[in-house]
Amino acid sequence: MPTDPKHARQIVARGVSAWEREDFESALQTFQSVLKDHASFADVQNKAGLCLAMLGRLEEALNHFDAALELNASYAEAHLNRGIILNDLGRHEEAQEAFAKAGEIETRDSRVFPSEVGNRIAVTHAQLGDLYLVADHPSNAIEHYRAALEIRPRFMDIRSKFAETLMELGELEQAREELTLILESRPSFVGARIRLGVVLNRLGEDEEAMKQWKRCLEDDPRDMRARAYLASVESTAEGLGD
Repeated sequence: MPTDPKHARQIVARGVSAWEREDFESALQTFQSVLKDHASFADVQNKAGLCLAMLGRLEEALNHFDAALELNASYAEAHLNRGIILNDLGRHEEAQEAFAKAGEIETRDSRVFPSEVGNRIAVTHAQLGDLYLVADHPSNAIEHYRAALEIRPRFMDIRSKFAETLMELGELEQAREELTLILESRPSFVGARIRLGVVLNRLGEDEEAMKQWKRCLEDDPRDMRARAYLASVESTAEGLGD
């Protein structure tokens, strides 16, 4: 019996969680199981393509990006991913056409920079932020993550790094704002929800923290991080009760 769309989206969330753990094989199997009943989900076609790309199965990845674009010709991210794969396959002219198409469709939230240039600037700032973190200079990292987000505010992976660095610096209220913003855009971003729970816990809002971790376990009951944080807070509460 085919899964209904609502249940299918819950299954997709488990695939996203596997992707975030870099378990690309499990994520792929999850996305492909959804596509058996819902081949018209363009975003899932794109996600399956990304998994295949990470597994080195480039031709199969290309098929999924093509399928996503057949369903939604204005899917800029799929055009961009398709261009990357075409470039890796040595089909450089086709790759440039795909990059150009992505740029025509969307400028990724910035009218100042065209898509490809703006993306590169944002990613470069983020990479500099990463280097500053490695060098144990989080205050410098913050400035580069902030600069990246000024150009590409919807790059939620960068916003997640920004929030994590704010946590490291003890800027918990701002970290909560950033993590909440991420989850408004991507409710299935498990890593952000885990970190939001940690922030809330540090702010003394244990009940709200536990709600976030329980939500993670609804999406993936095997998530050891959420289970560990919940157990820690619950044992502390029991100890205070005694």
